[in-house]
Amino acid sequence: MTTLDKKTLIEDRVNKGLHGYWYPVAKSVEIKANKPYGTQLLGQKIVLWRSPDGSIKCLEDFCPHRGAPLSYGEIHDGDIGCRYHGVIVDGEGVVKRVPAMPECALEGRKVLTSYQTTETNDAVFVYVPSVEQPEAPELVLPQEFTGAEWTGFLCTSVWNTNYRYAIDNLADPMHGCYLHAESFTLAYGAKQDLMKLDKTDDGFRISRVGQVGENFDWTEFSIHPGTLFCYLDIPYPQVAGPGGNMRIVGFVMPMDERRCKVFFWRMRAVTGLARESWRFLYRAKLEAHHWAVLEQDRVMLEGMPDDARRREMLYQHDLGVSRIRQVLTRAAKSQIEAELAASMVAAE
Repeated sequence: MTTLDKKTLIEDRVNKGLHGYWYPVAKSVEIKANKPYGTQLLGQKIVLWRSPDGSIKCLEDFCPHRGAPLSYGEIHDGDIGCRYHGVIVDGEGVVKRVPAMPECALEGRKVLTSYQTTETNDAVFVYVPSVEQPEAPELVLPQEFTGAEWTGFLCTSVWNTNYRYAIDNLADPMHGCYLHAESFTLAYGAKQDLMKLDKTDDGFRISRVGQVGENFDWTEFSIHPGTLFCYLDIPYPQVAGPGGNMRIVGFVMPMDERRCKVFFWRMRAVTGLARESWRFLYRAKLEAHHWAVLEQDRVMLEGMPDDARRREMLYQHDLGVSRIRQVLTRAAKSQIEAELAASMVAAE
């Protein structure tokens, strides 16, 4: 294989999404015991549902009989049945029954890929295995998910753009005072600045040099084996209720090469009566402001061409963008090299 071929494979992996990671795929309330839920993850259609004990099952969304989507089907005692001809498959991908033909040769065969799932903080995560990491590592959770003083709300949205643009957007604090200049507190702050990038114990932090606490001034990326997320603060005035700044915890799910789903937890450190007051204020008043900001991001990113990065001209403000791209490319390179090595061993 030539160096050019390898580079193409690496770029393709980055573009479609990395293997060996946990990805949020749905809100917990969307996964039910009486109705399957279908979505896409890294270009693969998947289907999820709950077993009677509340655990979540996940399979590739494909009936082994004729390929019909299992997500169009029904749940039967914790297994999933295809709507087309009734074939029933369990959560491990094994055909349990073919109702139209008892004792069919398909029964008892494992024919579908199953995925490991976990559920936390109102979201369902699915692990996509890699050659390097076939077994799921621990899902590392943001400290806001485990700290008793934090409370918040999960919001999700499907954006018709490659997931890389959504991650780049998070790594770019400077866009806040321009794109969101008329959006609540994001209207504040200087229009000129420099960026600095600092390494952290588990990732990096990109921040504006000239101001802190005025706008969307910094983002910190937390990078672990199998987990990647970021967080940032939105400065809030006292009129916005108790708890100080709004903390945004963000994950991005690659759906396919032109769609992603963003998962943003909007958090504040509040306890007791202040917690309940803030939760009421958020639902009654603040949530609409936050959705308006997200829509500004979505519209801007969806308007960019798929190959924008091939013509872009980066400058000093793009330190964070460059660094997160390096992280993704290094991970993709390692995965591709492991897959090529495994293929060579298999061919011997």
